[in-house]
Order: sequence, then C-alpha cells, then structure tokens
Amino acid sequence: MTVARSGRFAGERDPAFVALNSSLALDWRLWREDIEGSAAHARALERAGALTCAERKAIEDGLAAVGREVESGAFVPRDEDEDVHMAVERRLTEISGEVGAKLHTGRSRNDQVVTDVRLHLRRVVERQVEALRALQQVLLERAGEHVETILPAYTHLQRAQVTSLAQHLLAYFWMLQRDVERFGRARAACLELPLGAGAAVGVNYLIDRDAVAGDLGFERVTENSLEAVAGRDFALDYLAAAAQLGVHLSRLGGELVLWASSEFGFVRLPDAYSGGSSIMPQKRNPDAAELTRAAAPRLTADLGGLLGVLHGLPLAYNTDLREDKRYLFDAVDCLDQLLPVVQGLIEGLEFDTERMAAACDSFLQATDVADYLVARGVPFRDAHHLTGALVRECLERGIGLDEVLLEDLRRLSPVFDDDYAATLDPRASLARKALAGGSAPASVRDQLARAAALLASGG
Repeated sequence: MTVARSGRFAGERDPAFVALNSSLALDWRLWREDIEGSAAHARALERAGALTCAERKAIEDGLAAVGREVESGAFVPRDEDEDVHMAVERRLTEISGEVGAKLHTGRSRNDQVVTDVRLHLRRVVERQVEALRALQQVLLERAGEHVETILPAYTHLQRAQVTSLAQHLLAYFWMLQRDVERFGRARAACLELPLGAGAAVGVNYLIDRDAVAGDLGFERVTENSLEAVAGRDFALDYLAAAAQLGVHLSRLGGELVLWASSEFGFVRLPDAYSGGSSIMPQKRNPDAAELTRAAAPRLTADLGGLLGVLHGLPLAYNTDLREDKRYLFDAVDCLDQLLPVVQGLIEGLEFDTERMAAACDSFLQATDVADYLVARGVPFRDAHHLTGALVRECLERGIGLDEVLLEDLRRLSPVFDDDYAATLDPRASLARKALAGGSAPASVRDQLARAAALLASGG
C-alpha cells in the first residue's frame, strides 16, 4: 500500500515541484532515528489508549523489518516518497497492513523530523568528540617528544622569541579542548524532546512526553510547542562549534603548509597525505594540510547558511526549515572526513629539528637583553630603547647580538658585563620562561601532565 497524498488536492503535483520538494537526498541518513522514534511513538500511543497492544506490536515488528531491509539494501526509497518519514511509513504499511497507517496518529512530520535530527546529531557529536580526543592524544604524544626542541615563535609572521615545539603543539591541544567543550554544549542542546508538539500547538492525545523522552534517551521535553517545531538552536550550536573547530584546524593546516615549504623546511609531510603535480615530477604538495586549511570557510558558510534560513521566519514551522539539513549534514560530513586525516597527518610528521634550531638566531633574545639591563637597574623603557639601538647597529654591521664586543656594549650602557653572553643562549632563554603556561621545559612538562590527566579523566 502506498501512503496516499492528502485528499485536499484534486490533481497531481508538477514533476518539477516534486523534485524541488523532495528532501530524500538530504534526510535519508535519518532512517535509523526515524524508525527508533516511530517505535517510541507507537509505545506512547498504546499508553495513551490510541493503539491496542497487538497494534503496537505489529507496528514495532514492522518497523524492525523495515530497518533490516534498509540495512541489507532490500529497501530503498522512491522519488515519490518525498522524505525519509514517508518512505519508512510507506514500507511499514506495505509490510504490516492498515495498522501501519495508524502510526502517524498524534504526530506531525514537524515534530517528527526535529526529533530525528536531535537523535542523530547527538550521536554525531559523540562520534566526533571521540575523534577530537584521539587527535588531542596524538598532539600530546608528539609534544612529549619535543619538550626541549627549540624553534622560533612568530608574531606578525616574523621571528619573535624562542619557544619549544612541544609548546607549539600543545597550543592546538588546548584549542581542541575548548572545541570538545563547545561540542558538549551542542550535544546538551539536543537533549530536549520535541515529539508531542505536533504540527505547532500540541496534539489531541494525552501522550506521556516524559516517558517518551526517557524511552529515547532525552533528558527533558521542550517547554513550548511552537518553538519546538520552529527552533533550530541546537543545530546552530553544533554549527558554531564546527565553525570554530574549522578555524582551529585551518590555522594548523596553514602552519603546516608554511613549515613544509622550502623557505621554512621545518617539517616533512608523510607521503600518505601529500600530493603531486600533473606536470612537474619533482613536486610534493601539502594537499592534506591545504584541504584542512580550506575547511574553515566551508564550515563557517554552513553556519551562516542556517542563520540565513532562520532569519525572519515567522512561527511556527515553514518548509524553509528543510534546508537545515543541507547545512548541518554538510558540516557533519566535512568533519567526519577531515578529523581522521588531520590525525594521520600529525602522526606522520617528520620534524627537522636542526632547521628549527638554526632559525633561532641571536635577535630572538633581544627581549632577554632588555631584561638583562632591567635586572641591573635600567628602567624597562630605557632598556627597550637601548636594546633596539643595539639591534639596529648589529643589522647595519651585518653581525648578530652574540658578536658584539663588550667594549661596544659598554658604550651603550656601562651595566653590560662579561655575563652578557649567557643571555644569548636560546636554550637558557627558553628555560627562563618558567612561569605557569610558559615555554620552559619544566613548565611544559607540567602542562603535559595536566593535559594527560584531562584526557584520562574524560574531561
């Protein structure tokens, strides 16, 4: 039996409109949640006296059969089904007979679809948080290998001061930690049950919504039926978290593109995540890192797209809301593809630690020189000016800060002494950054311990 079109209409719909109106390409992935939610609804209808025990059992058995057919490939939707909900109901009715047509009692596709999406998205978040945790673990392990590996820290993409490779990698660990927390809040927003809101104003059956919520693993029911079917804040929360994650991953990808260049030469990307050229045989392109960099605008556009759909929509449901899945699932697919690639890329990186150390020229210790003067009683602003003058003189002479004679230093300030040379050791400079969160090896080891404890606790 085919699920009939409403008797409100006398003729058939135009094929072009049918194609436009179909959301199967977007929402078929919700079939599992649709079956799960429908089974819970059938149980609620039995409790409300709208189905007999035998009818409820026939519906549940039929839904289970539909699920098995989808998994085996024996059942695929047809164009005329319009969406996943109609496809599942059609096949249920074909299997179970007229009792299948009773399933939609006390329910609208408006509250049905948003229930399915919330169910689906909370599982997506769980899967992607697990992937983020795995990526954090890789960053933690690689950082542990390089606590004392020095390289320049950059500001304005200019060499600034000495840091450690571990400190640099851990910066991304903490970015991802905030992403995990944002995704956690997005999952929490999925835990309100919309089912029971009906098309907009509730339904005429005393369905125990709290029981349905418990049945489906929701923590609470929505407070307002109009907002329940019209709201997509939970999807926006996910997309906002995804966009921020995309920015973090993009920054990581962008740095790897730079570091893999001949001009930097800090890293060699693994063959498994590199590309070649169709014309230049020598090329080794950072394709995976570039695609990581490109994820940010895609994910940000998904967030902007859904915000645009929701902008100005009157309450309650409007067909515009079908577009939520276009943006939501694009972001889901983007991250599902991207996260394992980024993990593999970081696992396979080969760092050129000698090249990194060689980039730590003596000018990176200019701030240490200024602090050296401060320790001898020179006010910082004066020390900053004197050190700047020293840097300018060195650049004009084509020498480094470590090549200036003591007599020349004392012409700038009499407080310079023989111990000045020790100020210019990059590893000593690193060790001086021993405050909490600093780049000193001791501080980084403390940071590693905190990060490892955080991962172990699942926090």
